Amino acid sequence: MKITREIKTAILVLSSIVLLIFLFNYLKGQNLLTSSRTYYALYDNVEGLASSTPVTINGLKVGKVQNISFTEDGTGKLLVALQVDNEFEFSKNSKAELYDASLIGGKAIAIVPAFDKAENAQDGAYLEGSSKDGLSDMVTKTLSPLQAKVETMMVSADALINNINDVFDADTKEGLKKGIAALDETILTFKGTANSLNAIVKKNESSLTNTLANAENLTGNLSKITDSIAMVDIGKTMRDLQKTMHKFDAVIAGIENGEGSVGKLLKDDGLYNNLEGASKQMEELLEDMKLNPKRYVHFSLFGKKAKQYDAEGNEIKSKD
Repeated sequence: MKITREIKTAILVLSSIVLLIFLFNYLKGQNLLTSSRTYYALYDNVEGLASSTPVTINGLKVGKVQNISFTEDGTGKLLVALQVDNEFEFSKNSKAELYDASLIGGKAIAIVPAFDKAENAQDGAYLEGSSKDGLSDMVTKTLSPLQAKVETMMVSADALINNINDVFDADTKEGLKKGIAALDETILTFKGTANSLNAIVKKNESSLTNTLANAENLTGNLSKITDSIAMVDIGKTMRDLQKTMHKFDAVIAGIENGEGSVGKLLKDDGLYNNLEGASKQMEELLEDMKLNPKRYVHFSLFGKKAKQYDAEGNEIKSKD
């Protein structure tokens, strides 16, 4: 059978249409030659996500993002169509998690399968959409509070610098310069003193050695004396001293009670009065002997009668 030109033309046109449809769907992310499934997920923000972005399960690529569009309810949510070419089955309660695909940017979607023995997700099912914080998000969340603290610190530092500038005026700076210069002179003086002390120590090194040796000997002698004192029976000495003190207390008590000669002398008023009277008479006698010595001492080689005198020392003449 001979194929006419018209049939050949029709076959070519139909083949071109089929190829055009295949290419169009392929460019949209649909492969008509494979049995793929399509799932949907809703997100508030898919910044960095693009069509043909890989879709993974446990890190294995199982498909790609087919389409991203706004929902028709006017809420501004984004509907993402996921094409899964793998035959792996997962629960309808699984999640479609949006995450950072790399450090330099870009997003991808990972299906987090749920093994809860629920019904498997069918073609056209809606999965729960979620987002995982990427490195940039974590850095932003970490740096935001730190940024506020840094800003507050910078304001405080600026105020502190202004206060310092107000305090350190020209006069203060000049005073600091003079103080630092004086401190340098003091350090130099201390250095000279230290050098002098080193010279003195070096010059008198032998004397210092002898002094330290004497001090060591003195310490040894003190140690021996301490050992000797430690060997003395201090307890016996204290007991003897206590007995002596008791005896002394008894003697003092006896004197206070008027016992013995000393006690009677101190406590007997009559004896005291007699002694006082005798002392007074002795004083008068000595006074009279001083005034009238001839009354008590008379010496004559020829037997003359002794002259008499009155209390004033005048001679009393005899009437004979």
